[in-house]
Amino acid sequence: MKELELTVSRTIAASREKVFNAWLSPEMLAKFMMTPFPGSGLAKVSNDPVKGGRFSIIMVTPDKEIPHAGTYLEIDPHSRLSFTWESPYSLDDSVVTIDLAKVDAGTTELTLKQVKFKSEEARQGHEGGWNAILNLLETSLSAA
Repeated sequence: MKELELTVSRTIAASREKVFNAWLSPEMLAKFMMTPFPGSGLAKVSNDPVKGGRFSIIMVTPDKEIPHAGTYLEIDPHSRLSFTWESPYSLDDSVVTIDLAKVDAGTTELTLKQVKFKSEEARQGHEGGWNAILNLLETSLSAA
């Protein structure tokens, strides 16, 4: 059986450095690692952004908190991040990889790939979630 995976891409009007740093900053992560549900609050974030370091992101909805955590597997400044993704909706050995490519001085192509899901429904839910998160990332970067 083929492992379930997803890939989402986005062109963001910000430098690779700015986009990369947003993924490691607890303050920025709190602004864009949120659920798309109306009334959701800022995420509660802690992280140790070094290879082997851990992060915790608790997404806050109006009626519950959804814990996410992981371990940084690869941190290649301004071009790649890879980390395990532990959530109630993905398998324990799920991995997210984010690649950043410079389009021009102020624009970055972000490609996010996640592998290993419990079901096709979980994969589809994550695809919608990652797209919503990338929308919030763009908004947060333009306001920063």
